[in-house]
Amino acid sequence: MGAIAREAGMFRLGFIINPVAGIGGAVGLKGSDGVVAEALARGAVPKAQERARQALLPLCDLETSFELLTVAGEMGETVARELGLPCRVIYQPAGEGTSADDTRHAAELMRETGVDLLLFAGGDGTARDIFAAVGESCHVLGIPAGCKIHSGVYGVTPAASGRVVARMIAGELLSLIDAEVRDIDEEAFRLGKVRARHYGQLKVPGDLRYVQAVKQGGKESEELVLADLAAGVVEQMEPDTLYLMGSGSTVAACMAELGLENTLLGVDLVENGRLIGQDLCAAEILTRIRGRHCRLIMTLIGGQGHLFGRGNQQLSPEVIRCVGLDNIQIVATKAKLAALAGRPLLVDTDDPQLNRALRGYLRITTGYKDQVIYPVANPE
Repeated sequence: MGAIAREAGMFRLGFIINPVAGIGGAVGLKGSDGVVAEALARGAVPKAQERARQALLPLCDLETSFELLTVAGEMGETVARELGLPCRVIYQPAGEGTSADDTRHAAELMRETGVDLLLFAGGDGTARDIFAAVGESCHVLGIPAGCKIHSGVYGVTPAASGRVVARMIAGELLSLIDAEVRDIDEEAFRLGKVRARHYGQLKVPGDLRYVQAVKQGGKESEELVLADLAAGVVEQMEPDTLYLMGSGSTVAACMAELGLENTLLGVDLVENGRLIGQDLCAAEILTRIRGRHCRLIMTLIGGQGHLFGRGNQQLSPEVIRCVGLDNIQIVATKAKLAALAGRPLLVDTDDPQLNRALRGYLRITTGYKDQVIYPVANPE
């Protein structure tokens, strides 16, 4: 573990956006690799630039000057200029669209130019491209904009990434840590199988309040606790009520208790003990639940503590508001919560106002008629 060495002169920040990162999430495609055209045809709206904008906002009022190096157009320049941040374009994408090659070439140029930090917006695929281009020779930090983020190189929210950068530009010495780059086979992921692979490590500023932990893998070992928890949840289900069943193994245990087929990595719909919708996208969910009494049963991502914004973009801000905050039931074993070591739960929707509304202490169902309260406190 080393400290970030600062050269004399102005802080030099590299900035890259993968414009199509996360585009398949809200339309139920569980990723973006190779499905951009399909996602757009389903009505997907690109959100990577907006998430990058949230990360740059903390830099707008800095008294310390810095130099921003970026890529032409929607890969960085557009957002920077909209915020009034002076920037120098050092790379122009070859074609009308953008590609992983553009990300790699831009990152290589930034490494050669000698950026103090390379800030990029994307998902696990983008992290792989950055790793392929710069390895451990460049200090990096990710802005979370992908569907499924298993890598540990990202801030817990876009704003959190921006706060880390602001602290560095202001002259604070942040230690560097090795953060894992992981990605999964998206084709297998869409079939409900998680095949994660380690690709390497990147050097990131190690402020653990703001930088995401690597997603925990493996099966839940507390089988008896899960069975009791699931039994309690099912026992309390109300008749003639729609139940959105979120992704994850804890919710899968509830579906098993009901005797229903489960979409491990998607969102299903249950009513009166029957499965009436499987692997629904955000638009389908809204159509089915509007005007009906609905409850959402969901869990958090082990190790990270994220509730919304990681792998469950089908639960969009519109869906969450339609369900109602009082109708969200979070289920997790005490061991899963204990693994967070006191860190708060996190929400990272595309609606800052909703993120604020979700803060506070929430009741978590941890067993049969057993609940605890646990904080949700996103870093700003």
